[in-house]
Amino acid sequence: MARANRQGIRAGAVVVAAAAAVAGTVWGVATLVGPGQGTGQQPAHENVSRRTGSPDDGAKNDGAKNGGAPQSRIPDGIAHASESGGNAVNITIDDGPDPQWTPKVLDVLKKYDVKATFCMIGPQAKAHPDLVKRVVAAGHRLCDHTMDHNTAMDKKPVAYQEQQILEAKKMIEDAAGGGAEVEYYRAPGGAFTPDSRRIAAANGMRPLGWNVDTKDFGKPGVAAIVNAVKSEMGNGPTVLFHDGGGNRSQTVAALDQVLDWLKDQGRPTGFPVRTAPDGS
Repeated sequence: MARANRQGIRAGAVVVAAAAAVAGTVWGVATLVGPGQGTGQQPAHENVSRRTGSPDDGAKNDGAKNGGAPQSRIPDGIAHASESGGNAVNITIDDGPDPQWTPKVLDVLKKYDVKATFCMIGPQAKAHPDLVKRVVAAGHRLCDHTMDHNTAMDKKPVAYQEQQILEAKKMIEDAAGGGAEVEYYRAPGGAFTPDSRRIAAANGMRPLGWNVDTKDFGKPGVAAIVNAVKSEMGNGPTVLFHDGGGNRSQTVAALDQVLDWLKDQGRPTGFPVRTAPDGS
């Protein structure tokens, strides 16, 4: 993984490299795989759960210095903490929107009056603008989860990373309409790089990690998903679920149980931090 930011992205190189990247992409929404490329194992990427003293948490954006857009107030450190502070929990939903499962997830969230962050794939958002609008109308927030969900993005050229991030952002915004903002960026499988974090922050999106991987993508069973949340909640407040990438019936049932459990525990829910350093 790159350890230093490159000194900028030349416009001509972006066009040529991005076009080549698109032409060579073998990742499609129809073949979307989970964080472990279908193995059930989480790759050792940059975000996942927060570690004390991690250089990513609370890092400041310096887009102008590193050749990006003018300096943003959005930090480029990977966020995990909740805006609501205290013992609040952030519910995040990845890989949609999906016409079958996103409405069911929205119904469960509404049942418990919980707001979540939906990390959407660009072409999925374009294909289902009605669902994107429904997410926004319900008071949830939007997150950019790239064009093709390529979990090897950290091995790709900067031009490819920029194309994946910015094209998806535009598709999600266009689908949402009404000036809705894409407020976060989550790298597929945690494949963040210093460049991708800089690009996201310079374009108003806080890089977003997670602390609790429910493993729901692999469909381990409702009880296993619920137990993962309960056992890993001590890792931090941001929980990863999925509404896309396949049959999410287990996720819907588990989310219902998790939200009921959080309610019994007296734990509120909230949104991940955006402009403040991550103090989780």
